[in-house]
Amino acid sequence: MSHIFKEATGEKYISKFTKRCIFHLWSDLYRTQLKMFAGLPELGISNGEDLKETLTNCTEPLKAIDQFQTENGILLPTLQSALPFLDLHGTPRLEFHQSVFDELRDKLMERVATIAEGKDEERYGKLEELLEKSFPLVKMPSIQPVVMQVLKHLPKVPEKKLKLVMADKELYKVCAVEVKRQIWQDNQALFGDEVSPLLKQYIVEKEAALFSSDLSILHNFFSPSPKARRQGEVVLKLTQMIGKNVKLYDMVLQFLRTLFLRTRNVHYCTLRAELLMSLHDLDISEICSVDPCHKFTWCLDACIREKFVDAKRARELQGFLDGVKKGQEQVLGDLSMILCDPFACNTLVLSTVRNLQELLSQDALPRDSPDLMLLLRMLSLGQGAWDMIDSQVFKEPRLELEVVTRFLPAMLSVVVDDYTFTVEQKLPSEEKTSLTYPTALPDAFNKYLQENRVACEIGLYYTLHIAKQRNKNALQRLLPALVETHNEMAFGDIFLHLLTGHLTLLSDEFGTEEFCSAVFDGFLLASFSRSVLSWDVQDITANIAFETDGNLTAHL
Repeated sequence: MSHIFKEATGEKYISKFTKRCIFHLWSDLYRTQLKMFAGLPELGISNGEDLKETLTNCTEPLKAIDQFQTENGILLPTLQSALPFLDLHGTPRLEFHQSVFDELRDKLMERVATIAEGKDEERYGKLEELLEKSFPLVKMPSIQPVVMQVLKHLPKVPEKKLKLVMADKELYKVCAVEVKRQIWQDNQALFGDEVSPLLKQYIVEKEAALFSSDLSILHNFFSPSPKARRQGEVVLKLTQMIGKNVKLYDMVLQFLRTLFLRTRNVHYCTLRAELLMSLHDLDISEICSVDPCHKFTWCLDACIREKFVDAKRARELQGFLDGVKKGQEQVLGDLSMILCDPFACNTLVLSTVRNLQELLSQDALPRDSPDLMLLLRMLSLGQGAWDMIDSQVFKEPRLELEVVTRFLPAMLSVVVDDYTFTVEQKLPSEEKTSLTYPTALPDAFNKYLQENRVACEIGLYYTLHIAKQRNKNALQRLLPALVETHNEMAFGDIFLHLLTGHLTLLSDEFGTEEFCSAVFDGFLLASFSRSVLSWDVQDITANIAFETDGNLTAHL
């Protein structure tokens, strides 16, 4: 390079101006990356500051640069004679050195993974030693992946290093989730900041599914299987964030309890169950073995999948409930949240209705069925979840005896009325009587719809069952009674979602004035005066109108 300057200037030596230009060129280049390469001196490697000092004090800058390159290049004797061949091919030295560096870095990262996965008792000691040597260069982009790889495979990163990573936003952002877990477990606020957006996203997604206009009997809120629901983005991310860390799992559960308590939003109960079963799917025994609700949730999950609680699983579930020992009553709080999950509640009530139908065919009383009593017990526990967590009194709520002795017989009498009328209509003309379909409901039925939440839940699902059966007469009889229910449960989002989907089956019936009056005037529009309808009535009627003819529009 010196002969170029000599030929260009006609001088036999490089002027002071040329020296100054070279000095400033190198100085500016390294000043911009000074912080990035600040850790090199700690490892005995020269950096920009060393080169700056060399160029400042030398008399022949070009020779100083050559010497600096030789001392800090690849120390392989046989390489020096090969480098000129690269020059002949026009390959820059930087490109060559970068390719060698990239190859060595990849090999080193593979070696780190191999050491971590091995059975050598000293493997973590080796990784910690490598971390000490490499951590000073953690901000150097080319070295950073190696440092992060070492941090990732250390089961316990030194506290000092964790604090340095946590204090630097850029480092915290790029470090692996395995490292973040170690930071989060002692920083609940930071973990909460990470989890909070996911919990909000989960609620938004659930409400989007609930308020979807794509409603039908074949596709509704409860259509996805438990396994499919656990493949959602939020559940998978939370599962990854928790890993095998019991402390983080406990934090998430506490977040869910707190949010459920503040909002009464039952979707948090769903997430509580889905998260546990997602960890179960991954066989994370470190968490599943210490969560006292695991086996109960696992058994209930199988019932939800089949949409029915059979006798065998009913005995298993009862065994779990009866097995709560004295001094461990707090477990009931979590069990109640799991039973408050709408998917669990849906399964329990569907099983209750089916059980009642079987009792009717056997001429048996509701109180004589142990399986039915267990279903009512679990429904009562799930319905009382919020009260239990709010009061911190962990005791199973007592089911009112009259729900079994008065409400259920009254509901069965409604079923008998409907069955009798249906059979009557199928008889030959000469055998028919003047039987008309009843319009009134038993007083006990109406009373407990208004006063007891378990009875109300059963009554609402029986209405859905009737709508699914396309039983116009029974539906017209039941809907007016739903205007006044316990805590306005008939106007809750989930029930209205299901009812709207079921009503799409009755497109022909919407052609009659009588049926339209029962649905709209007798039920939906009656909610306006009570100011409790959470759905927009126009949205509901639009979904129904899509399946019907112009008579509905004329009625509205």
